[in-house]
Amino acid sequence: MSRVVGVGGGRIGGEAENRPFELDDIDDEPALTSGYRYGNFQLVGHGEVSSAKCGKFRSFWGCSRTELHDKVTLDGNNYRGKVYMRKVFHSCDKPSCPVCYKYGWASRESRRIEARLKEASKKWGKVEHIVATVPPRYYGLSYEGLRAKIREVLRLRGVIGGVMIFHGFRYNKLRWWYYSPHLHVLGFIAGGYKCRRCKKVKEAGKCGIENRGCDGFVNRSYRAFEKDGCVVRVLGERKSVGGTAWYQLNHASINVSKRRCHVATWWGVVSYRKLKVTAEVKKNVCPICQHELKEHRYYGSKRRVMACFASDINSCKMRDFVEDKEENGEVVWFERVDKGGY
Repeated sequence: MSRVVGVGGGRIGGEAENRPFELDDIDDEPALTSGYRYGNFQLVGHGEVSSAKCGKFRSFWGCSRTELHDKVTLDGNNYRGKVYMRKVFHSCDKPSCPVCYKYGWASRESRRIEARLKEASKKWGKVEHIVATVPPRYYGLSYEGLRAKIREVLRLRGVIGGVMIFHGFRYNKLRWWYYSPHLHVLGFIAGGYKCRRCKKVKEAGKCGIENRGCDGFVNRSYRAFEKDGCVVRVLGERKSVGGTAWYQLNHASINVSKRRCHVATWWGVVSYRKLKVTAEVKKNVCPICQHELKEHRYYGSKRRVMACFASDINSCKMRDFVEDKEENGEVVWFERVDKGGY
């Protein structure tokens, strides 16, 4: 069954095993990916298309209440007599679907992640983007065993909970895609992450033997790395939690041997058992008058591109647009008032 998605709305033995990875090996992944699979693990978006409807145009949703659009904004936009419209597309919301995974499944999951972390941050503070990587000696672990190991590694470093997004592969400009399991975590650190602006970390790039008096995250992580060989890094500050989650979901991996594979899993202080969050139905509203968007139909003479796939959504012109409600004196935009008609 397909779901309808709106577009543009609110929105590594030996010496190598004991060497921390370069940052580019962790976070320098391309926006466009080629298909890759290792055992049961596969990059998202490289399965089969679920339905003939996937990514195809479904309808227009917008606001035609021109009586509320009688305004000129400070940036000079005149909305008098204008309607606001948005193209809406079908989505199966499956991570394996090459058409729907990015703008259907990943968009939905990132909104849920952002909402849950927003609630948790009221008690646990700033959400940090953390990357945890295990050395090759752990590659033989099952998916469940790998997650359990990562949770232990994070706990020893003071990470108390968050959402884990599994990545089975890494991208390197020389090696391209290669198997190297790691997890991206959006979560919380006990006492917060205070090393970002530390002069010692900034100058030396680490905080270990040289500074045993400090018990900050980088110090704890460096000491733990000397024992378990696991690399845990806190990446730079992100402008948007939802945007970071969406990007990491786009490069996640799924277990194709499972009928339902949960790519994002919750643990620690934000697990489903410890944190109860009431699902909030987010309404799509008109940016001009803030009223809820309704389904519309167009009866004008303009030719419009309807068959636009969600996987190629950026090539769609005028995803969200504002135009006249009337053409040649005739109203051409009508709101759907019931299931049977307009």
